Amino acid sequence: MKTPAPPHPNILLVDDNQDGLLVRRSVLEELGYGVSIARNGEEGLKLFESANFDVVVTDYRMPRMNGAELIQRIRKLNPNARIILLSGFVEALGLTEENTGADVVIAKSSNEPAHLTRWVKRLLNRAARKPPATQKIAPARAKAASG
Repeated sequence: MKTPAPPHPNILLVDDNQDGLLVRRSVLEELGYGVSIARNGEEGLKLFESANFDVVVTDYRMPRMNGAELIQRIRKLNPNARIILLSGFVEALGLTEENTGADVVIAKSSNEPAHLTRWVKRLLNRAARKPPATQKIAPARAKAASG
């Protein structure tokens, strides 16, 4: 007897830029992902609370609630959520995984679609989130560094 195919991974896209949402949604849907969109952080948080998402992709600069605030609120609901932060201001604002709480920070550029699809695939293959501070430390030294 065949086992049923696993459901398509669900991705939540959060961005106040309509064009950015549509481009990212079409790229991800072409790869077979289910994509839900939210036009601001508050809408994104409500969607996150009401459905299961395998990966959250959020913009940084949005009105009322920026991407880092959204990530902080999502982490309170699910510390293991897989989250990608996008920004056109990564270098200017010094955005990193450590200071935003994201698993990955991607700069908006002409290479963004390739980086986004690669990181979505990587995060989907990652069983559980590693704390950002230990991601770049070899596993044998992680305990010594954190203790």
